[in-house]
Amino acid sequence: MATPRERFVEALKALKEVQDRGVIAVGASDLPNKSQRSLLAKHGFLIEVLKGWYIPADPGEKKGDSTAWFGSYWDFCSRFLEQKYGDNWIISPEQSLLIQAGNWTVPTQLIVRSPDASNTVTPFPHNTSLFNLKSDLPDPDLRTMQNGIRMYTLQASLIYSSASIFTRNPVDSRTTLSMIRDSSELLPVLLENGHTTIAGRLAGAFRNIAREKIADGIIDTMKGADYAIRESDPFEYQLQVNLSSRERSPAVNRIKFLWQEMREVVIDKFPKAPGLPKNVANYLQRVDDIYVTDAYHSLSIERYRVTPELIERVSSGKWDKDGNEADKKQRDAMAARGYWLAFQKVKGSIGKILDGANSGSVVDKDRAKWFTELFDPSVAAGILKLSDLAGYRSSQVYIGGSKHTPLPVDAMRDAMPVLFELLEEEPEASVRAVLGHFIFVFIHPYMDGNGRMGRFIMNAMLASGGYPWTVIPVGKRERYMTTLEKASVENNIGPFAEFIGELVLQSMQGHPEANLEGIG
Repeated sequence: MATPRERFVEALKALKEVQDRGVIAVGASDLPNKSQRSLLAKHGFLIEVLKGWYIPADPGEKKGDSTAWFGSYWDFCSRFLEQKYGDNWIISPEQSLLIQAGNWTVPTQLIVRSPDASNTVTPFPHNTSLFNLKSDLPDPDLRTMQNGIRMYTLQASLIYSSASIFTRNPVDSRTTLSMIRDSSELLPVLLENGHTTIAGRLAGAFRNIAREKIADGIIDTMKGADYAIRESDPFEYQLQVNLSSRERSPAVNRIKFLWQEMREVVIDKFPKAPGLPKNVANYLQRVDDIYVTDAYHSLSIERYRVTPELIERVSSGKWDKDGNEADKKQRDAMAARGYWLAFQKVKGSIGKILDGANSGSVVDKDRAKWFTELFDPSVAAGILKLSDLAGYRSSQVYIGGSKHTPLPVDAMRDAMPVLFELLEEEPEASVRAVLGHFIFVFIHPYMDGNGRMGRFIMNAMLASGGYPWTVIPVGKRERYMTTLEKASVENNIGPFAEFIGELVLQSMQGHPEANLEGIG
């Protein structure tokens, strides 16, 4: 008779075989041995989503952690729905529109249409659910598939989404509109089905984003076919965004719309910029003086277990990876040493900015050096491979506990140059600081270090307006992460801008909240 340990080993082997086949949503048919499923769930290697369905998990995750679920959400939905309905299903046009815009944020409730559905709710973990709507499917030429998710095409999602999508999700709606090249992409469906109200709404929407030719094409053609049509703008306001009609990546236009949508909110929430300091040496000395405080809090936010003593040892040169075995192996010491090296490079970049160089151009040119220094000690110690410093990530990443899904690799590579173009062109230092940080972590270009790099960018941009280096205290981590989540998932930058603005104001007044008092 097998021992408990032997049974557990066999269960792990069975799970590995399933994962080697690329299976994310694990059904009972994948692991038919019920005792193995129970054993793996007991030890945290599987999480039960609903009866007979599981997702793999990290046994080191704390109970209630949502990372595994949010990271596997779309893969799970794809396989679960294929098992349930075959190919006889499609997500709603509204959710299709969001995805067509590149927004893969996990929805609170995913609406799925199928003739075989029964208008019921399927509860999922972490306050998410699936609504099974009994409905006919659109014609085959109005359907497409991305990453296993059956959805409306770009054109059909705009035509069949409700009018409220333009006010509830203006950034994604504008992004999707911007991907249409000509009115002829929409007119066959509008004409064939006599969609006069929808045609008038779309014409107004295109005119809102300065696509006059498409708007006129819709109106003139519908009228030419003897349809009575009245144009109406479904958006609540206009945005002036420089769009290229040749741009094929929704990520590029989405970043531009996000920036323009958010910049006035940031300006309203932020203290006025003091202007570049007259005494650059004094400013840089204050940057030096705050290093220990900043390193402690920035590394602690990322869950590294560091102490002020370790940071002092690193910055004073007492840290010795060759002579001290503990320093060589300790992951946290590697992070502290890397932070020290990167901090020096960031300070050098700030020096250029204070001398009058364009802050966006400086950071665009220097950030690769920051990143290399941040992780070079870990490479030297053998914790990371040299290839890990090669640049941007080459696979999809997920943010712990977040519904936001960072951009896919191709979209990320399209979006990064746009971020730095926006930084170069932006006249307000407050906007450069807040949106530079936010958009950077929104894109999430690296496998690791995005938070630290985002805070470095923020402080370089603060310097460009004469604001002091500002520490985000680890004691405020929850508010910091929550406000970033609101910006990422709801496109609501207000709480994050207000949070950073408060910290900057405290620094300007000489009473920074982030200090080392009471740290053990």
